[in-house]
Amino acid sequence: MPYEHGRHYDLVVFGATGYTGKLTAEHIANHLPTDLRWAIAGRSRDKLEKFSDELRKLNPDRLQPDIEVVALTEEDLNTLAKKTFILITTVGPYGLYGEYAFKACAENGTHYLDSTGEVTFTASMIKKYDAVAKESGSMLFPQLGLESSPADLITWSLAKYNRMEFRAKTRDVVVSVHRLDSVPSGGTVSSLLSIFDVCSLEEVHTAMKPYALSPVPNPNQATAPIFPGTKTIPHLGRVTTFLSGAMDRAIVYRTWGLLSQIHSKQEESYGPDFSFEEYTKTGNWFSGRMVHYGTAMTALLLAKSSSMRKLVKRLVYKPGEGPSMEQAKDDIIEYRALATPDRPTEEVQAYCQATYHGSMYSLTGAFLAQAAATVHDGSLNLGGGIYTPACLGKGFVDRLDNVGFKIETRSVSI
Repeated sequence: MPYEHGRHYDLVVFGATGYTGKLTAEHIANHLPTDLRWAIAGRSRDKLEKFSDELRKLNPDRLQPDIEVVALTEEDLNTLAKKTFILITTVGPYGLYGEYAFKACAENGTHYLDSTGEVTFTASMIKKYDAVAKESGSMLFPQLGLESSPADLITWSLAKYNRMEFRAKTRDVVVSVHRLDSVPSGGTVSSLLSIFDVCSLEEVHTAMKPYALSPVPNPNQATAPIFPGTKTIPHLGRVTTFLSGAMDRAIVYRTWGLLSQIHSKQEESYGPDFSFEEYTKTGNWFSGRMVHYGTAMTALLLAKSSSMRKLVKRLVYKPGEGPSMEQAKDDIIEYRALATPDRPTEEVQAYCQATYHGSMYSLTGAFLAQAAATVHDGSLNLGGGIYTPACLGKGFVDRLDNVGFKIETRSVSI
């Protein structure tokens, strides 16, 4: 049972009439406890009232959300944060519009969840507000969507398997996005491009360095060999560069540092020699090299050319728009991953397969809503601070399993 928090709301979804915000609120209406005291928030009362009617039709027997009209100002978001125990915000790009909500939650002891993939935003918020959150008791969980929950939770699950099956810590984890059938929303593209509007290449590079977001350095970190663009890994196949790999790696390494520091989580720590890499499957040597060098060249071009960023924005969905549920119903994502124990085993290592069928943005909505449910039940045993998806632990993984994001681990021969 959730403990009494004394706030008017258990949960508020800010940005509820946007593309991801709607899917998050719909997941709450369909899956979270029917007596949840919640609200949908945004700038337009008309849009919120229309969406409220849609939510009522989804589940008329549950407690319906209140409506909070909130401008994107420090004053309004501070007022909203004081009203609620948990705030989910889907208002991006976060580097442009996200700080007021983050700051308000950190200062007022309000728990915070977002779906950003902007690791530069996360790095900035850690620097500015981690100490503030520790003082207020606020738990803040950025990057809870498709960037970077899957990679972080897969790594946590493999490390758990190594502990339970091999009585060992984890030396390394390699994740491969084996299949991804989906089209990005306008918000995703806008967030990606906006990184270069507000940050220099040096700032981006610094935020994505290994262990840059970790609260502790890793003295045992080895220099990674230069990736040749493609390679073949047993059980994973031929892989190449994954666009979001550096973003996910930053969060996974923060998890490594946090688990080594948090007293209640130290038994879950990965070990001193841990390393992580993430790739995507490719068909052959040529296509892998094309993806690898094409990704690097495209990122450099977008970083250097505001005209190119504007052109890309005109060619894709606008912010707040994305594939319809009919278009996205057959989407699939599948991850495969390996983890090596930090001591010799009997010619076996841990293997993971994680899958989800359906809209990737519905999955992000599920991540946000089920993370909120995990925070709300009061069992996390965490103090204030800025955390990662994996810090939500087994309860979060189990909740996601119940709504279709399946993580399965087993042993495979080396």
